[in-house]
Amino acid sequence: MSSPNALKSQPARLPQGTGVAIITPFSKDGSVDFKSLENLVEHIIKGKVEYIVALGTTGETVTLTKEEKAEILQLVIKVTNGRVPIVLGIGGNNTAELVHTIEKTDFTGIHTILSVSPYYNRPNQEGLYLHYKAIAQASPVPIMLYNIPGRTGSNMTDETTLRLANDFENITGIKEASGSLQQMMNIIKNRPKGFQVISGDDAITLPLVACGGDGIISVVANAYPKDFSEMVRLTLSGNYEEARKLHYKFLTIIGLLFADGNPGGIKAVLEMMGICPADVRLPLASINKKVHAALAEEMKLLK
Repeated sequence: MSSPNALKSQPARLPQGTGVAIITPFSKDGSVDFKSLENLVEHIIKGKVEYIVALGTTGETVTLTKEEKAEILQLVIKVTNGRVPIVLGIGGNNTAELVHTIEKTDFTGIHTILSVSPYYNRPNQEGLYLHYKAIAQASPVPIMLYNIPGRTGSNMTDETTLRLANDFENITGIKEASGSLQQMMNIIKNRPKGFQVISGDDAITLPLVACGGDGIISVVANAYPKDFSEMVRLTLSGNYEEARKLHYKFLTIIGLLFADGNPGGIKAVLEMMGICPADVRLPLASINKKVHAALAEEMKLLK
C-alpha cells in the first residue's frame, strides 16, 4: 500500500488535453484479450494523447473480477512505461468498500483516481459530499470526481462540486457529464485555482474548453487519438477555426458510437480498424446491424 504522504511527491494536476477511457478487449470465449489491450494502449499513446484512464466505466469494469482488474492495470502500467500519466477508475455505491479498496491498493504508477458518483441508491447532495469526503481522506493520490447523472440516477450539483473542491486539496477536478453547460460554466466561474473541469462528453468538448474547461476524458479517442487530441489542443490554444474543422469531422461518428450502447459502438470501430475484437460481456450485447453499417460508412469518410 502506498504511503499516506505519496500525494506530496506527485504532480497535483493532470495535464490539460485528452485522456482516453480505454475499453477492455474480450476474446470470443469471454476472457480478457491482453494482447489486444496492449495493441490498443500503443495505438492511443502513438496518437499523442495526454493521459490514459484504466478501469473506467467504458472498460466494462463492473463485469470484471478483482483478479482481472489487477492484471489489466499491471499491463497498462507496463505498456505505458511512464510515457503518459495513468488515471485509475475506482468508484461505486458502497462508500466503505471503496475506502477499503483504496487503502489496499498499490498506487505505484498511478497519477489520479477517477471516481464515479454512487449509482442506483441516489444519495442526496449531503450524501454525495460525505461519500467523496471519505474517499478524499483515504486516498494517497489526487481524485477526479465523475458526475454522470444519466447513468447514476442523480446529479451532483455545481454547489456540491465547488464545496468539495474548496474543502479538499486532493480533489483536483471533475469529469462533468451532466450535459448542462450552465452547470459546467458555474463550476468554471467559481472554482478554486487549479481545479480542473473536464468534459465527459466527446460532442461538447470544444464548447466546454472554449468556456475555460481543461479537456476531455474521451471514448472516440480510443479509435482516433491523433486527430481528436489535436482538436482539443487547438481549442486550448484558442485556434477555434482549425479546431472546429476537427470537431465537426467527428460529430456524426460520436453520435453513432452511443446509438446502441457504449462501449459496443467504439468496440465495433476498433474491430473494423483491426485493433481489437468487438466482443462485450453480458448484460451488454453487440450493437445492431443498422448502427454497425452506419459506423462503417462514416469511417470511410474519416480516412
